[in-house]
Amino acid sequence: MTSDLFGGADEPSTGSAYQPLAARLRPRDLAHYAGQSHLLAAGKPLRRAIDSGQLHSMIFWGPPGTGKTTLARIAAHQASAHFLQLSAVLSGVKEIREAIAAARQQRAGGRDTVLFVDEVHRFNKAQQDAFLPHVEDGTVVFIGATTENPSFELNNALLSRARVYKLRALQEQDLLEVLARGVAELQAVKIEPEALAQIAAQADGDARRALNLLELAADLAHEGVVDTRTLEEVLEGGTRRFDKGGDLFYDQISALHKAVRGSAPDAALYWFCRMLDGGCDPLYVARRVVRMASEDIGNADPRALTLALEAWQVQERLGSPEGELAVAQAIVYLACAAKSNAVYSAYNAARDDVARGASEEVPLHLRNAPTRLMKEMDHGADYRYAHDEVEGYAAGESYFPEALRERRYYYPVERGLEEKIARKLEYLRERDKTSTIRRYD
Repeated sequence: MTSDLFGGADEPSTGSAYQPLAARLRPRDLAHYAGQSHLLAAGKPLRRAIDSGQLHSMIFWGPPGTGKTTLARIAAHQASAHFLQLSAVLSGVKEIREAIAAARQQRAGGRDTVLFVDEVHRFNKAQQDAFLPHVEDGTVVFIGATTENPSFELNNALLSRARVYKLRALQEQDLLEVLARGVAELQAVKIEPEALAQIAAQADGDARRALNLLELAADLAHEGVVDTRTLEEVLEGGTRRFDKGGDLFYDQISALHKAVRGSAPDAALYWFCRMLDGGCDPLYVARRVVRMASEDIGNADPRALTLALEAWQVQERLGSPEGELAVAQAIVYLACAAKSNAVYSAYNAARDDVARGASEEVPLHLRNAPTRLMKEMDHGADYRYAHDEVEGYAAGESYFPEALRERRYYYPVERGLEEKIARKLEYLRERDKTSTIRRYD
C-alpha cells in the first residue's frame, strides 16, 4: 500500500469511512471505463499498451471528470505496477524525491512503479526537470494529468519523453451509463430516466460531476424518489465548462471570432452566451469584438468599428445586463456585415517590409520645412499640393522612399464599400500611368 503522502493506495479503500459516490464507483478495469473510445478501442496504441502491461511515459490531457486518474490507475493495475500519486498543487521537490526513493525500493524488489502526477502543469520548470533522469533510467513510468495544453504548460524535455493522449469530454450516452451504475449503487433511490437525462446534460461531459449531482439528488429525495422539484433544487445555478484563462477560454473566443468571420450570427451569439455563462468578463469580449471589426470587416463596412466601440462604451457605462445586449448587437451586426481582411493583410505586409528593410530616409519632397535652413536644404522642394491638382490628385507622384518605389499592400475586396474603394484606386493608378509627371522617372 502507498503511504498517504502520495495521495492514495494501489486499490481504493474498502474501509467503513464515507466515500463520495464517484470514488466508490471508480472503475478498476477498462470494461467499466466510460468514454475515450478514440484512445481505447481495440487495436488503438494506448489500448494495446495497457492490455499488454507494456507501459510508456505519457500525458493525459483533457477536461475535468474525463477519467485521467482512473485510466492511470487501471494502466498501473494491468501492468502489476506499484502506483504512486502526487498532486502538483500540494507537492514540491521534497515529495518528488520521496516518491523516487519509494520507486527505487520497489524496483529493487523487481516491481515497476507508475508515478502519477495530477495537475502536472502546476509544477514549475525546475520541478518538472526533477523527473527527467528517473524517467530516462526507468525508475518510474511517468503519467501526468493536465487540463491545460501541454504544448504551453510543460517543458520540451518532459514532453519529448512522454506521449500525449487527448481525452475528450464524455458524451451524454457515456454519462447515462455512469449514472445507471450510480443508481444501482444507491439502491434505495428511485429516479426517472428523464431526470437522469437532465443530470447528464447538466454534467457537461464530466463523470465526477454527474455522480456528485446524482448523490446530492439522492440526499434530497422525497421519500426515496427524485422528482422534478428535487432536480430543480440540485441543478439550480449550474454552469457549463469554461475555465477562464485556460484552453476552453481561448477555444470559445476563437469559436466566437470564427463565427463572426463566417457570417454566422446565431452561432456567434451562442458562443457569446456560453462565455458569459461561464463567468467571462463582458468587457473582454467587447474588446475582442473591436478587433474583429478591424480584422475581418475593415473598410468593407467601416460602421462596424464604430458600432463595436459604442458597444464597448455601453458595457463600461451601464454594466449588466444592458451592456451585454449592446455587445450582442455589435456581434450580430459584424456577423452580418460584408467581410474584408484587406486592411489587416495590408498592415501585416507593411509591417513585415519595415521589419526586414533598411531605415530608408524620407524623400526630400516629403520632408517638413519649417525653417529657412531646411528650405535651403531642399526640404519640401517640388512637393505637389494635391488640393491644387486636377480632381485633387497629384497623378504620377510617389510617397514612398525611392528604394521602395511603388509598393502595394492594400488590395480591397469586391464586397461592401471596398468595392467602390477598389474602383477608385484603380482609376487613380490609371491616371498615374498616363501622367507626364512621374516621380523617380
